[in-house]
Amino acid sequence: MVLTHGNLELLEKLEKDIKDTEDMTQPISPENSIGRVSRMDAINNKSVMEASLRNKISKRNKLKLALSKVDNENFGICVNCKQNINPARLMYMPESARCIRCADRS
Repeated sequence: MVLTHGNLELLEKLEKDIKDTEDMTQPISPENSIGRVSRMDAINNKSVMEASLRNKISKRNKLKLALSKVDNENFGICVNCKQNINPARLMYMPESARCIRCADRS
């Protein structure tokens, strides 16, 4: 299964990215003498990294769910229209439960 192998690599990359992003979202110590504007910039950057972390965790969880369903007979079938999901879409977004047409409608 090429789909599974490629997505296992993606899963490993996501796990590494999540760890790296977690390291960048550590609290900003008030003892650091970085100045008021720099501190505000650091806090803003931390907020951006936290949003990125949430997105990566969500994608990882969806990918794990999709990988657990790869052998299911309904994998790759749109939950709305029951048509086959384009294989290219599944390769790029294996967590897709809807075809592109149904996904555009929601």
